[in-house]
Amino acid sequence: KQWYQRRVAITAGIFGDNEHEAHADLMAVFRKVSKGSAGKLVHVYVNSGKADNGRILEFFGIKKEDGQVTRIIQLGEGVDKYAPDFTDLTEENLAKFASDYLSGNLKKHLNSEEIPEDWDALPVKVLVGKNFEAVAFDETKDVLVEFYAPWCGHCKQLTPIWDELGEKYKDHESIVIAKMDSTANEVADVTVKGFPTLKFFPKESGKKVVDYSGGRTLEDFVAFLDGDHDAEAEDDKADEDDADHDEL
Repeated sequence: KQWYQRRVAITAGIFGDNEHEAHADLMAVFRKVSKGSAGKLVHVYVNSGKADNGRILEFFGIKKEDGQVTRIIQLGEGVDKYAPDFTDLTEENLAKFASDYLSGNLKKHLNSEEIPEDWDALPVKVLVGKNFEAVAFDETKDVLVEFYAPWCGHCKQLTPIWDELGEKYKDHESIVIAKMDSTANEVADVTVKGFPTLKFFPKESGKKVVDYSGGRTLEDFVAFLDGDHDAEAEDDKADEDDADHDEL
């Protein structure tokens, strides 16, 4: 886990089970390929069969049953992930994947779950990557979103308050309360630095994203949503206050 905890900037990773019959062959190929981009990418292997690595797999949107997969990961303010368009981890494919990244020819990979049939059945709307833009950037709505992780302690503490907030505004014509599991879903316009991250998407703002950094009581949220809040002030304050977050 040391590379992950140090937040190494650019990493080429292989995720696979040490018990897989092709593990030794894959590692030989990976070591050979790594020499071609040494000094430009940090190369790591993550054993997906090891229970202790479960959180890492979850964070990168990879499941043990995916088998042997590769990603390039850039850790900065957020996490940019690049996935290949191939499944065969050959020397040629892996070398080209690294080369394409270094040449700027790869597009970021964004995870998304499928849209739940009942995503809008409850007062707190359920967002995934595939319905996020249509809901959050609806120009007729003020949308407050919690970006959470299922394992996050602060998120669990916030849940009853968030549900109560959703209940209060469930029939409001222009205010929407929503949440998104950021371990399984990603969106291009939002950087999540910790959990929970709260962001406000004001109506008629041309896709403006405002970091909410106010208090976290029901009364605080209601005062923000019902008042003439200063979006610019909230945005500035958010840069100074990242206290109540679990680490990614």
